[in-house]
Amino acid sequence: MRVSFRASRSQAGGMAEPSLRIFIDADACPVKDEVYRVASRYGLQTYVVANSRLNVPRNPRIEMKVVSGRFDAADDWIVEEATPWDITITSDIPLAARVLAKGARALDPKGRVFSPDSIGDALAAREFSAFLRDMGEQGGGPAAFTPRDRSTFLQSLDTLIQSLLKARRALAPPTLETP
Repeated sequence: MRVSFRASRSQAGGMAEPSLRIFIDADACPVKDEVYRVASRYGLQTYVVANSRLNVPRNPRIEMKVVSGRFDAADDWIVEEATPWDITITSDIPLAARVLAKGARALDPKGRVFSPDSIGDALAAREFSAFLRDMGEQGGGPAAFTPRDRSTFLQSLDTLIQSLLKARRALAPPTLETP
């Protein structure tokens, strides 16, 4: 017979178990529906942050945050709220750098996981591309979003969530078992 007892951190005299959240930098994000499905599967709170109201599913774990005013208002709100237990979905490399600086995770819609080791190169490549565009040497925008990008994104998001859940379990009090 296996009996498990698991007290929350607050019951055990420690801190409450950290909650995992997802922030979507939602303006022009092509993977919102995928995030909703994955977040729902894991029971994660999701914040859809944009400069204007967007349609979001009627779900108590999905919250629309409309920020207005200055240019980077959505980015600033996400950065202010982000904790090391959060994932931000964004194509905005400077925003990814800012949430990484707070210890949070960042993922782009094509499945690229930004890390403290890779963000410097991503920022430099962004600046170099802007320079080339300004010089007239490079035109157009990013490559078209493909089904493979969507698949890579879903794999990367699931991997990030699993790693955070594993880290959270490591913080939980031990389970008591009887044979």
